[in-house]
Amino acid sequence: MTRNRLLLGFTLSALGALAGCERSSGAAPDATPAAPAPVTAQAPAAKPAAPDADAVAKLAAHFFQAPRNPAPLPTDTEAQVALGRMLFHEPRLSKNHDVSCNSCHGLTTFGVDNKALSDGHKGQKGTRNSPTVYNAAHHIAQFWDGRAATLEAQAEGPMMNPVEMAMPDAKRVEATLSSMPEYATRFRAAFPKGGRPVTLANAARALAAFERTLTTPSRFDRFLAGEHSALSAQEQRGLEAFVTTGCTTCHNGPAVGGASFQKLGLVEAYPALTDAGRFDATKNEDDRGYFRVPTLRNVEMTGPYLHDGSVKDLPTMVRLMGRYQLGRTLKDGEVDDLVAFLKSLTGELPPAERIS
Repeated sequence: MTRNRLLLGFTLSALGALAGCERSSGAAPDATPAAPAPVTAQAPAAKPAAPDADAVAKLAAHFFQAPRNPAPLPTDTEAQVALGRMLFHEPRLSKNHDVSCNSCHGLTTFGVDNKALSDGHKGQKGTRNSPTVYNAAHHIAQFWDGRAATLEAQAEGPMMNPVEMAMPDAKRVEATLSSMPEYATRFRAAFPKGGRPVTLANAARALAAFERTLTTPSRFDRFLAGEHSALSAQEQRGLEAFVTTGCTTCHNGPAVGGASFQKLGLVEAYPALTDAGRFDATKNEDDRGYFRVPTLRNVEMTGPYLHDGSVKDLPTMVRLMGRYQLGRTLKDGEVDDLVAFLKSLTGELPPAERIS
């Protein structure tokens, strides 16, 4: 894949020269030592200039859009969304009745469980970090390898994954749901057409309808809408750096990511990478080591990071991406500004009654 990188840089202010100490030379051993030269106190380093907010906003508008809130399909109904919310929290969709969608994608913790690898059936762990479900409706595909083209296709996968929820087949899922009177009633209300409303496909459809409502508007969206005071000067510098260093090559659009696949280690080979990534889904050798680019919305709250959860904190993640994806060694000030901007992407969770 061709990846255009913007190579514009920032000129950093020098910190000032160190004051030297005056030395005397050629003095007799018993001579009185010369008094040290007076040291003039240095003025504090000047704060970086505040960026032109209007210029930064215009620059950002080329790469980002605020997500629709909510983002349902025109055919989604309130009954389907309500059913999907129930199913999302339903542990009886797992073989041992102890794992729900919310177990790994906690809706009150920004759609994740903050574990490197989540606990599934009988405590088993998979090989990939659980991505957030918030803003997933804006992704090009679901899962790290993009094997599910839609939210509906994604919703079916975990229920019958032997490591995750471990239901043996679709019939068991349907029989379990049909055995509960409340679900039978809810499915009929959500899917009134057709003779058999309680199906795995309809369960996935309801889950997807619910997940399409899971968006998190943030201060960044207010900035994009013209409220320039929504971001501090440092956050605006970070946004400007995010664009000019080339981060927007991958992280763009409504979700600030999720719209493409990219090779991990684009510029420099990423160390000890054993996960084949998208190759697992396509069996195309050209896809080896490629992953769906994650959304950066709420990234402050969704660590640990990467497909395997191996990176624990955000500053480290920023430095690693600078090196392996952009070929840059980011300076401390750049990292600080970028992290400040990324934290501005932390959004507002939906009201408790909509997600619990």
